[in-house]
Parts: sequence; structure tokens; C-alpha cells
Amino acid sequence: MPTIKFTVNGAARSVDVRDPDQPLLYALRNSIGLTGPKFGCGLGQCGACTVLLDQTPLRSCVTPLSAVAGKSITTIEGLGTPDKPHPVQAAFIAEQAAQCGYCANGMVMTSAALLASNPTPSEAEIKDALSANLCRCGTHVRILRAVMRASGRTPA
Repeated sequence: MPTIKFTVNGAARSVDVRDPDQPLLYALRNSIGLTGPKFGCGLGQCGACTVLLDQTPLRSCVTPLSAVAGKSITTIEGLGTPDKPHPVQAAFIAEQAAQCGYCANGMVMTSAALLASNPTPSEAEIKDALSANLCRCGTHVRILRAVMRASGRTPA
């Protein structure tokens, strides 16, 4: 049985797999116990499974585990802690940006990546960055306000 080695939230991990094409999402949830990334569509279209690969958003439901061998993954669990949340996590809480919470993982991870590369994005840039993340509850306005808050700008 092959072993895939990679880093998750700063810790070295090894996962024994029968199939190296197994989705990263399954290894994160089932082998490592990180349940922040969610199974949504299974097609990489909704964003619920988003993780960061070297600070770039990645859809873990369609990424083979073998593709992350030797690389560094960050999940929402590694972004911040309950005592010291990442600014995006804190802003999502302050703006009550999660209703059912299913999209929150993808929205938070994508927003964190956006702010890492562009600390003061415009409203249009935020909307563009989040356009491939689906939210069925309709909290888009709160999510936008949260990302603006996390960027240090006062939400409108």
C-alpha cells in the first residue's frame, strides 16, 4: 500500500492509500480527521472542500492525494484557533456571515487567500474572487461585509 507524505497545517502527515488518485478531501476527513473541508458537489464547482495549497485555493474533492505529495496544505482548522482566529474567521463571526455554514469553509479559505495576495481588495475584486463559491442560504451580503472588515475597511 503506497504512503503519501505531505504537510497539513504545519504538521508532517503520512497517509496509506490503496488508490493514490483518492481525493485529498477523503484523506483529510477520513484519515486525518479534519472535517472543516466539506463534501459538497464532488465536482470542484461549489467550493465547500477548499483548502490552501501553498496559499492558493484548491478544490480538495477533485485533487488526487498523489498531487499533494511533498507539498503544504492548510485547512480551515489550521488558519486560526478559537482563541486567536484568523482575521477572516473573526470577521465572519462579527458579521454573522454563516447561516447554515456549509459554504463557510470555502468562503473563508478563498477570502484568506485573496487577502494574502491583495490586502485591500475592492468590492469587485472580492466578488470576483468568491464568484466560484456557492452559497445557497443567501448570506452573500454578509460574506462581502466580512471580507471587507477583514481587509481593514469598514463595511458599508
